Amino acid sequence: MFLFENQADFVQDREDLLQVLRMRFGDIAPGIVEAIYMIDDLNTIERLILVAANAPTLGIFLEEMEAGEGNFRMVGERFNPIESMLGGGYSNGEKK
Repeated sequence: MFLFENQADFVQDREDLLQVLRMRFGDIAPGIVEAIYMIDDLNTIERLILVAANAPTLGIFLEEMEAGEGNFRMVGERFNPIESMLGGGYSNGEKK
């Protein structure tokens, strides 16, 4: 893959991630946007897209983002967005 194609993939994936976050959690703080643009591993960005789509709270997403590259722990009830919508589940990473 050419360098410019790789960079285009990064830009598109970062924008996709930000769009999922905005759809799920509303406005995103500039510091979070900056942190996302600092990520230079395409696999990490793609993992975070999945996390953003499944994390019931922005706080849980941020925990996963801080975990860094190579971590993929989307397991357990804290990643059950349906449970949180029904009144149970987690709020800001803590069991209700």
